[in-house]
Amino acid sequence: MSGGSDRERSLARQGRLVAAVIAVTAVLWLAAQWLGGKLGLPPRYAFLFDFAALAAFLWALIVGWRLWRQSRDDK
Repeated sequence: MSGGSDRERSLARQGRLVAAVIAVTAVLWLAAQWLGGKLGLPPRYAFLFDFAALAAFLWALIVGWRLWRQSRDDK
C-alpha cells in the first residue's frame, strides 16, 4: 500500500465491503428469481427473496452513507 492513514484504510476496506455486498446481493437476487421461476416455487418465496435483497441493499445504503459522512468530516 502507498501510505495513507489507518483511518483511510479502514474506510476503504469498509467501502469495498459495501460494494461486494451490493454486487453479491444483486447476483443472488437475480439467480433466486430465475431459479424460483424455473422450479415453480410459490410467490411467497419470491417475496422472501425480495425482502432479503431489500434488507441487504438498505444495509449497504446506510453503511455507505455513514462512510461518506465520515470521509467528508475528515477533510
